[in-house]
Amino acid sequence: MSRKARWKSWAAGALGAVLLAASGTSPASAGLAGDNPFERGPAPTEASVEAEQGPFAVATEKVGAGQGFGGGTISFPTDTGQGTFGAVAVAPGFLEAESAIAWYGPRLASQGFVVITIATNSVWDTPDARSEELLAALRYVTDSSQAKDRVDRNRLAVMGHSMGGGGTLIAARKAPTLKAAIPLTGWSPNTSFSDLRVPTFVVSAQNDFIAPDGTFSRPFYQSLPSSLDKAYLLLAGAGHLAPTKPNTTIAEYSISWLKRFVDEDTRYERFLCPLPTGDPAIAAYRGTCPLI
Repeated sequence: MSRKARWKSWAAGALGAVLLAASGTSPASAGLAGDNPFERGPAPTEASVEAEQGPFAVATEKVGAGQGFGGGTISFPTDTGQGTFGAVAVAPGFLEAESAIAWYGPRLASQGFVVITIATNSVWDTPDARSEELLAALRYVTDSSQAKDRVDRNRLAVMGHSMGGGGTLIAARKAPTLKAAIPLTGWSPNTSFSDLRVPTFVVSAQNDFIAPDGTFSRPFYQSLPSSLDKAYLLLAGAGHLAPTKPNTTIAEYSISWLKRFVDEDTRYERFLCPLPTGDPAIAAYRGTCPLI
């Protein structure tokens, strides 16, 4: 679909939302009526996407090593009345334990995802090894976990920090049926991903001296196909380790990206398009709008 056609589609959807509001029907209830079978949770607000706790209560499952990755934790919604959920695997960076990315588990799960945060087989693992571990983690979630009956195996995504971010991009190359990829201050010896077909949200940091923006994240983003739905966020004044601690900006845009592409939930598109401006936490933001 051309960008012009996408814009017409987006405009029609926006008009439809206005008409729904005028008729007293909320977008959330419209979604429950069957417009989008993947919508989960109430209509979002700025406060809801920034909140530490989303609308879903969350349970956890510990996973031991030996499943193709170094063990981890699965966080999943306890709600059984809304059907299955999309799943996300998250990998740490070089020399990092699972604890470096553990906060993504409950944060994302409370927004309506099944999330596995993993340890790698070795803290020395390369980005390519981490890509395999991310994909193995998704297989475990869909095939073996306690939450497997809550997962839609056709709606999967990957995230990762540093070398885990490099692994995220490589995993998306290896598995083009993934719905979303989010590298967080990523590091990879290869910075060209012109063959990627997975909607990708690149998070970078202005003061990153380990994976400098101009050497890694920006070239990652620039190498992605122009036809791909993609975005690039540069965190103002932040360093390489910014994604390893709870961060409202990262959470808000990651949740919106996952909701838009894993759940096909156009209610979240307004947080991504038009491109955000005027936020002191963001030094730069680029992207393709409107989204498919």
